[in-house]
Amino acid sequence: MSERVGFIGLGIMGAGMAANLLRAGFDVVVYNRTAAKAEPLAAAGAEVADSPRAVAERCGVVFTCVSDTPDVEQVLFGEDGVASGMAPGGLVVDTSTVSPEATRRWAARLAEQSIGFLDAPVSGGSEGAAKGTLSIMVGGDEAHLERARPYLEAIGTTITHMGGVGSGQTCKLVNQILVVVSMLGVAEALVFAKAGGLDLRKTIAAVEGGAAGSWMLSNRGPQVIRGDWRPGFTIDLQQKDLRLVLEEAHQLGVPTIATSTISHLYRVLQREGLGGEGNHALIKALERLAGIEARQDD
Repeated sequence: MSERVGFIGLGIMGAGMAANLLRAGFDVVVYNRTAAKAEPLAAAGAEVADSPRAVAERCGVVFTCVSDTPDVEQVLFGEDGVASGMAPGGLVVDTSTVSPEATRRWAARLAEQSIGFLDAPVSGGSEGAAKGTLSIMVGGDEAHLERARPYLEAIGTTITHMGGVGSGQTCKLVNQILVVVSMLGVAEALVFAKAGGLDLRKTIAAVEGGAAGSWMLSNRGPQVIRGDWRPGFTIDLQQKDLRLVLEEAHQLGVPTIATSTISHLYRVLQREGLGGEGNHALIKALERLAGIEARQDD
């Protein structure tokens, strides 16, 4: 019999994940700082708590999905945080994208209370969160992973145990390097195709099945040429992740040349007030340099 499961953080990713836990038949307790975001889940059968502590008091396993490292720390250890309400033997599963170093520190603090911890960041955008097809990179004890696996299988289709605590977050930063560098390639290619007079839809169809194909090309390329900037993942959140990549790369002594360049391009777009647009709006920075918009009317 499964344990009652809590979910804290019902933003662009968390809402879809929590909904899939409900659809899988789990008894779910949710909390979100902006209470209105919990209303659709309440209507679908979730119990709504008034604090992270209240979630932890009712659940043996608690998932978190919030924006940045300080937000996770506040949810876990702030006033009315998870750590103040969870009984010994509980398990925290953090699906946020945050600092690997901070993740290891939180796990050690929770272990002092006999509470387990997994870092389990996810990839697949809002589409994957809604469909339950996320890729999940897990760091932590294998026994904790097996306890959490039924819930993880409700939200994702690829679950990979990367190693000890923090390794899931490091793998997610690898993912983010690949995402943004892929998007830069898509952006350059589409601007080039537009300048060369090609039909952009035919161009995507011609190359996506070959060696040049990628998730970003197939999923974000069509959005770009339609001028659809709805976020699967916002520029602001992507830029936060790139900050984490660059900080970790500095610690590791690793060059991240393309990632650094892309971070600068995103900063330009943020200064133009575009931080809430999807990360595929990266192309707008190149379009301004080229004086060309890679759009195509139906």
